[in-house]
Amino acid sequence: MCSICGIIDFCNLDNVTPSVTEKMSHTMGRRGPDQSGIYSDAFVSFHHNRLAIMDVEHGQQPMSCFYKGSEYTIVYNGELYNTTELTKEIKKAGITLQTKCDTEVVLYTYVLFGEECVELLNGIFAFAVYDKRKQSVFIARDRLGVKPLFYSILGSTCIFASEMKALLQHPRMKPNVDLSGFWQLIFLSPVTLPQETVFRDILELGPGFKATFNRNGLNVKKYWSIQAKPFIDSKSDAIQITKELLEDAIHRQLVSDVPLCTLLSGGLDSSIVSAVAAKEYEQDGKTLATYSFEYEGNKENFKTSLFQPQGDDEFALLMASYIHSDHTVLKAPTKEIEQLLFEATLARDIPGQSDIDSSLLYFCNIIKKQHTVTLSGECADEIFGGYPWFYRKEMLDNPFYPWIHNPMMRANLFSSSSKVSDGYHYLSDKYKNFLQQCPLLDSDTDSMIQSRKATWLSVNLFMASLLERKDRMSMAASVEVRVPFADHRILEYVYNVPWEIKYENGVEKALLRNAMKHVLPVEIQNRKKSPYPKTHNPEYEQLVTSKLSHLLKSQDSRLAPLIDSKNLSAFLEQGSSTWFGQLMSKPQLIAWLIQLEYWLTTYQINLV
Repeated sequence: MCSICGIIDFCNLDNVTPSVTEKMSHTMGRRGPDQSGIYSDAFVSFHHNRLAIMDVEHGQQPMSCFYKGSEYTIVYNGELYNTTELTKEIKKAGITLQTKCDTEVVLYTYVLFGEECVELLNGIFAFAVYDKRKQSVFIARDRLGVKPLFYSILGSTCIFASEMKALLQHPRMKPNVDLSGFWQLIFLSPVTLPQETVFRDILELGPGFKATFNRNGLNVKKYWSIQAKPFIDSKSDAIQITKELLEDAIHRQLVSDVPLCTLLSGGLDSSIVSAVAAKEYEQDGKTLATYSFEYEGNKENFKTSLFQPQGDDEFALLMASYIHSDHTVLKAPTKEIEQLLFEATLARDIPGQSDIDSSLLYFCNIIKKQHTVTLSGECADEIFGGYPWFYRKEMLDNPFYPWIHNPMMRANLFSSSSKVSDGYHYLSDKYKNFLQQCPLLDSDTDSMIQSRKATWLSVNLFMASLLERKDRMSMAASVEVRVPFADHRILEYVYNVPWEIKYENGVEKALLRNAMKHVLPVEIQNRKKSPYPKTHNPEYEQLVTSKLSHLLKSQDSRLAPLIDSKNLSAFLEQGSSTWFGQLMSKPQLIAWLIQLEYWLTTYQINLV
């Protein structure tokens, strides 16, 4: 896995400055510590940082090739899971590949098939290809947005990068945040609106999008989206097809020339991934390494909730024993996750999910000592219906995003200058408009409409933020995370399976449980969803409360003038209450405010 960035201008050559590209790339060095490279000519400057996974010796980028008199150059961040099939097509064209690296496969797939190449790729990716003869650059992102790509148009110049911090290094970029961006922060963070960011002048190339930049400017197109189709299979067909698709996805993602492990929480999703991986490893005479996470003091202070009914410890150990993995339990010290709040903000480029982010960064730093690649169970809930808003109609019928239980809780901590009332209505309208775009069939039952809308929201908004978190925290530790459930073939199929099959007998993710029960012990088969753990240690709340108080008292505080001090004091005196569904309670909101202060100051944010 890697970082990519570039500057393109086919009209004003003075704007293509390799020194700026190198500066942009330097900010993302941790995404690719193994190698770096640059390509420049009069119109284009590309830079690449490489985390070597496949063909470690020969995968240097930017990578160029010559075909039928034309020169093509690629910078690529990702992993391709159908390399074998595409290699056969490339060889049919009489091309002999010089490496075993998937970068070259992606490059020649573009050379042979042009913009339609993305429809042939199965993987996680963001890349740019420069066609020197045509004087154009093609950029694309994978269907579910596992790998990031941001861009900005500055007159005749296009700049792009894997992370927003790189774009902000360009001398013509300013860290401007307008009301729309600020409202996204205080109401939705870490979720942002599709194809937008909190920065006014930075856009995201959305999942399933491609674009071409030439002398006529940037032309952005969507090449993939979820399609509503009639379901013609039986229940047993659905179970068998789901099983085959998922096992194939996991199998394809186990290929690596560097040490690979899995994240095993003991929940349904990570247990399925680990079980299939362990079986394949065992057949090859190897033992799979697995990791689970815990917080210091959580056993003594754990509190059950609708979203976190039980801890993970005993289930992770049970599953590790069942699949005979080499298992390690990583425990995050309370002080450590508090100290990493700032580094996690830098990794994400916005205030994120406080200790949910910083603890993952801590764990990935530990994993990196032994492993470079890991598989994770993200995205199953969004695809198979694991969240309450899939089966609680009242949550989806609310005029605001269903995972935010009290949208005004965080917003009311800010002064009237934030125009929180306007922000609520603005984002509520965005929510309603987005729901109306959900693909439906005239024949859909009420339960199927609910299922489709919940999937549409979850995949495009909630899942996008979780994938962003996983990418930024892992890559900040130079670890590649793969997510087998985020195989577009799985989503395309499961989206059209009737809700009665996915929620059989009122059991969440029943289709997934039925499809994969052959690899799980009964305790895991029947386990209710329990998300990534947050800290329950009261010491953490004490640490972040003290730190926030200190920051707000500083004369240089950027946050203090934005805060309604009376409302903040009242909030701090309350008991813990959940404001962001699964992941955040009072301590996490306090820590988020600390991240916001740090972000406003460090990024020198202009609120405009």
